[in-house]
Amino acid sequence: MANTSSRTLRLLSLLQTHRHWPGPELCGRLGISERTLRRDIDRLRELGYPVGAARGTDGGYQLAPGAVLPPLLLDDEEAVALAVGIGDAAQSGIAGIEDASLRALTKVVRVLPPRLRARVDALRAMTVSASAAGPAVAAGVLTAVAQACRDEERLRFGYTARGSAATEREVEPHRVVALGGRWYLVAYDLDRHDWRSFRLDRLTGPTATGARFLSRPLPAGDAAAFVREASGAPAPYTVEVLVHAPSARVRRTVGRWGTVEPVDRDSCRLTMTSTSLDWPTQALGNVGAEFEVLGPPEFAAHLREWGARFLRAAPQDRS
Repeated sequence: MANTSSRTLRLLSLLQTHRHWPGPELCGRLGISERTLRRDIDRLRELGYPVGAARGTDGGYQLAPGAVLPPLLLDDEEAVALAVGIGDAAQSGIAGIEDASLRALTKVVRVLPPRLRARVDALRAMTVSASAAGPAVAAGVLTAVAQACRDEERLRFGYTARGSAATEREVEPHRVVALGGRWYLVAYDLDRHDWRSFRLDRLTGPTATGARFLSRPLPAGDAAAFVREASGAPAPYTVEVLVHAPSARVRRTVGRWGTVEPVDRDSCRLTMTSTSLDWPTQALGNVGAEFEVLGPPEFAAHLREWGARFLRAAPQDRS
């Protein structure tokens, strides 16, 4: 019984991560026969999970919207709070959390009933957050696009570029990128026969077509680099300094905008990432302690320029 229960939970987890699963692939993942798979699917339906099935060469199973949230058994208020919180976490600037947050948001929103999705979208649109300062993107749009990227499934949507009329696009989605407080889709545009980046706040009605595709080579090092180049955004600097002050003091001043690693009781290593060198300069001024620049060279030159400017502005002591 315990083995059956754990297998059913594993099946539920798989159904949540993909829009559609062919039956043989599910059997292979779970190590079971098609007959056992059908019994497990029926068990999920008895528990209230609407699992759809399709026959034929393209047949398989998918979890339809409207299921309760398993296995946490969250109430409505908790589910909405969780979805909004995960959406903000994906744009928090914390290294390594973006992809995990987006995967979690995709799972949660996919099983939210429509009435709760509407509440999530309204909260994200009307809430100003320090971690998500850019335009709000509907949770349904974000998760639909992310799911199409994961499943390598062609996507149709309406798009309104800046200063242009609305157009209909069909693309091969590649990756979703959070950059500079905004969400972007990197995709191959089938009508324009070229790679494009699309802002998700300008994208409406994303619909997966059901047509699969083979991934094309991206003409950039990664999706974030492609968006940065397409938008004209400068590459970020990673500033490293040795600060002669206790790590707790530096952390109170810099907060989550930098990574503080203690070296000893009276010094620490501070790392900050920014597209502008002005902000790290201001942050170090606020710390009010001696420090040494470990890199990059551009930051040392920037500090010398600031220092010379301040010296010229300060009145000379006549005595």
